[in-house]
Amino acid sequence: MNRPMKAVRLTAAASAAALAALLAAPTAQAAPDTRTLYAATNGQGTSCTVSRPCTLEGARDAARAETGRDVRVLLKGGTYELDEPLRLGAADSGGEGRTVTWTAAPDADPVLSGGRDITGWTANADGTWTADAPAGVTPRQLFVNGERAVRARGEACAPSVCDATKTGMTGANATGIATWEHPTDAEAVIRVRWRNYHCRIAAVSGDILTFAQPCWTNSASGTNRTGPAWDSTTVDSTRYSGVAFFENAPELLDNPGEFTWNSEARTVTYLPRKGENMGSARTVTPHTEQLLVLDGAHDLTVSGIGFAYAAYRRPGTDEGYAGMQAGLTLTGATGPVDHAGRYYTKPSAAVTVRGGRHVVIDAARFNRLGGAGAILEAGTKDSSLTRSAFSDLSSGAIYVGDTEPMSGAELTGERNTVAYNTISRSGVEYTDSVGIWAGYEAELAVDHNTLNHLPYSGISVGWGWNQPEAQKSVLRDNKVTANRITNVMEVAHEQHDGGAIYTQGAQPGTVLSGNYINRSAFGNTERDGNGIYLDEQSSHILVEKNVITRIGYKWVSNWAGYGIENTARLNWTDTAAPVLSGRGSVMTDNLTGLDRLPAEALAVAAGAGAHGGPVEHLRTDLARTGTATQSSTDGTSTAERALDADTNTDTRTPAEPGAWWQVDLGDTHRVRQIEIWNNASMTTADFDVITQDGTIHVDGKSLRPTVLNLDSSTRTVKIMVSGTGRVALSQVLVHP
Repeated sequence: MNRPMKAVRLTAAASAAALAALLAAPTAQAAPDTRTLYAATNGQGTSCTVSRPCTLEGARDAARAETGRDVRVLLKGGTYELDEPLRLGAADSGGEGRTVTWTAAPDADPVLSGGRDITGWTANADGTWTADAPAGVTPRQLFVNGERAVRARGEACAPSVCDATKTGMTGANATGIATWEHPTDAEAVIRVRWRNYHCRIAAVSGDILTFAQPCWTNSASGTNRTGPAWDSTTVDSTRYSGVAFFENAPELLDNPGEFTWNSEARTVTYLPRKGENMGSARTVTPHTEQLLVLDGAHDLTVSGIGFAYAAYRRPGTDEGYAGMQAGLTLTGATGPVDHAGRYYTKPSAAVTVRGGRHVVIDAARFNRLGGAGAILEAGTKDSSLTRSAFSDLSSGAIYVGDTEPMSGAELTGERNTVAYNTISRSGVEYTDSVGIWAGYEAELAVDHNTLNHLPYSGISVGWGWNQPEAQKSVLRDNKVTANRITNVMEVAHEQHDGGAIYTQGAQPGTVLSGNYINRSAFGNTERDGNGIYLDEQSSHILVEKNVITRIGYKWVSNWAGYGIENTARLNWTDTAAPVLSGRGSVMTDNLTGLDRLPAEALAVAAGAGAHGGPVEHLRTDLARTGTATQSSTDGTSTAERALDADTNTDTRTPAEPGAWWQVDLGDTHRVRQIEIWNNASMTTADFDVITQDGTIHVDGKSLRPTVLNLDSSTRTVKIMVSGTGRVALSQVLVHP
């Protein structure tokens, strides 16, 4: 008997070709003893036939009555606007050889939507348009003809002006907030290292801003609930670097594509982009939080269905968004004292699977979401999320597992699979979120996913920061294999201390292999951002045969002495990294400092991801064989350190007028590009790059790297400060 695909178990040893063929196989035709039911956006009644389809709930109820044969629920095309999620549980499950499948009807494109249309726009004299929000709807996101609008935002506010304390913040006068008409509709958005905070202004008194509670308290120090005792990333910490921006005030509405929400008048005001006609545009705001909830379901497949415009309401309440890590937040005014993140809260997601067994989510589409894509939690086992596409999400794409290290057998996530998915532009609003997050999971397979353009880390597996509560956990035997992770930890979003692949916790048997990682934290504003980051207590992990290029900091990082018995071997990278820390941790047979990828590495990189893809070829570095000199040397930081293919070693001159560093290429070459990587302290600033054909001036600090495109014939490249200062560099590359 032909049956729909059950949960696919992927391992690192599985043949990629065989696995791809299995996942690409067409959906099996219904067997003769299968009951086929139909649902439609205009469904009614109880027949559930192709000519007289039911509602989603009607089809669910009809499927429940079928206990002796397979059931297929076919959704006709169109948008199913939901006031509450479709809920499927044990009564809607298969088992004992019987399957239940919810899928798109042939050639149909069904979408479950939590959106509400905003209509009745009227033009204002200043070029903006205003409309009333539907009753009960509070627009936090707005999509105009499918394109995300931006909540009107201002400029950054320096910590010297917006000085944050445990109780509030200065700066109401300098920012102009003191004169705003409705300042209590506005929020402060703050980024501190790996954390992101969104708290609404509660009151303005003179120059002092106070914020909604418990959001502000949960974002500040002193609760004994915000993370490890050493943590210094709260809003009132020394790591605080000011407000990234204030948002949602009409006084900030100055760029096309921005909108504001007025809670008193219950109106939305929008400044159209060029070519947008608000008289005919379709404008949608997410309203319903969850679209599909599978609670205790088993032997159930959901395939070919879209999910759009699901909301995430908590950040719009007094709870706000007190981001702790990876899109999880601290909630509640009080709670247990805990430093290991056991009581953090996941975002709301379009699809949630709780306690699932043999559940398959396949070929789904997640887009235009106010929160996350999908969550598999509460002891979900032997289940899979495959071949699905995630794009334009306010939070992370996929969350697997939970934050309790010793959850007991029933609530432990085991043998789940996340494979052949594509994730692009998640974390649009909550920039501390990650593409794929897994907590305390065992035998998890994260395989052949493609992740691109993310603000923070790409794939995160493990939890706990070496806290006593987390030092022994269920983590083990996880596989992160053949994923394509590009353009993550994007610099514009100011999230730091992460990596394309990030791990925590002791994970015996865990393997990170065959992944292609390119441009993680590339162009960073500090020496930060890794390829593979074995953070904190990450232990017993094998890092093998990965291709890791164009990284802002270390291609592999294992800095903590209590992260033990990790091995990095047979990897390919264009830079070097310090040796791994921790007892028994080793690096062996890695090919580092490459300016060309060998054929085997190119094959690994090209085959990684949901569909494979192009590989950024490394470029010949003319400086590699050159001779470096500098105006003078501070200590042992000699000039040739910028030519050693290691972005972790630095040159340094004393601070002096006209300090310089130079490379002699040995002959005249046609130069098309120069990469200048600043040192660890981001010292080099306001400098000239001098070739025989002319001078290019760079204002401000050099990045990691600053990339200059030019067309010059030169033998020498000199970097010279404009006034008095140091020249300190970790690497200079000169490309023909």
